[in-house]
Amino acid sequence: MSSDERRRGSEYIYRPAWWVPGAHAQTMWGRFFRNRNLFGARVERWDTPDGDFIDVHRLDGNEAAPRLFILHGLEGTIRSHYVTGFFAEAKRRGWSADLLIFRGCGDEPNRLPRFYHSGDTGDLAFALNRVLNEHPRSSVGLAGVSLGGNVLLKFLGERGEGLSPRVRAAAAISVPFDLASCARVLDRGPRCWVYTANFLRTMRTKVIDKAARDPEMARMVDLAELRRTRTFARYDRLVTAPLNGFADEHDYWRRASSGPYLARIRRPTLLVNALDDPIVPPGALPRFADLPPAVRAEFPAHGGHAGFIEGWPWRVRSWAERRALEFLADSMRAP
Repeated sequence: MSSDERRRGSEYIYRPAWWVPGAHAQTMWGRFFRNRNLFGARVERWDTPDGDFIDVHRLDGNEAAPRLFILHGLEGTIRSHYVTGFFAEAKRRGWSADLLIFRGCGDEPNRLPRFYHSGDTGDLAFALNRVLNEHPRSSVGLAGVSLGGNVLLKFLGERGEGLSPRVRAAAAISVPFDLASCARVLDRGPRCWVYTANFLRTMRTKVIDKAARDPEMARMVDLAELRRTRTFARYDRLVTAPLNGFADEHDYWRRASSGPYLARIRRPTLLVNALDDPIVPPGALPRFADLPPAVRAEFPAHGGHAGFIEGWPWRVRSWAERRALEFLADSMRAP
């Protein structure tokens, strides 16, 4: 199938809900109005090799069925609306599901000074390996949203052919393939007042609270300047870069972006981004011609950021989540 056919096909497949008009409404609706039924998921705390911990929320299904391994977005939690959606889709199919909570996004602060970031694939590798060892009969499909999608794609590119054959496929939704481009969009105008301000409010608070208990972190971050920070560029320069060994925000954006890793992906992988995404500009999306055979891109004209609302107000679903599970299930069945 040609690149143009793939683009046209994706537009025909997704039909936005008429009662959620526009990219911003699609982006915000799920956060405020979607159901948060967690279907009896339980949480486990796993100690990491470097002396920290991660939390993993787990939904039990048929042990012989595939497992869905989920990565959330920036400042996401077990309560994120797309997590509920993925759990619902997994339960509907009888699958088990595991949600990795990135460091600093759980109900308790992590032990070490550093938090998660867009290019940190170490905890994904650790948690996925444990899931594979604990469930040797299960094949696994990976799904990531926004920042989690970026982490997922970078990990797939890093591993290439070395990935476990039991990881059969992946799907990534609303991915910021080029972090610099996304930061430029988010750090100016109304988007900065709405989206950036919302993210930085919790991010700043976490750093300030942790620094009050951790002298090492307090020495590494200029807290007075952090309190005045209103852009991702400044936050990444003050916090992300020094805590994670990057020279500055530009070095972080360059090294953590998933775009350069796409060509190395060797597992069937679906990319879903809306062309009207208010957080990921169209110019940040990969060119169809540059993608390897294993990667399929579907970029509908509408859907917002991690929105893709479809159905009726009393029976809402996300097309992107449903499409991701369909793609993963088809790949699991493939010989």
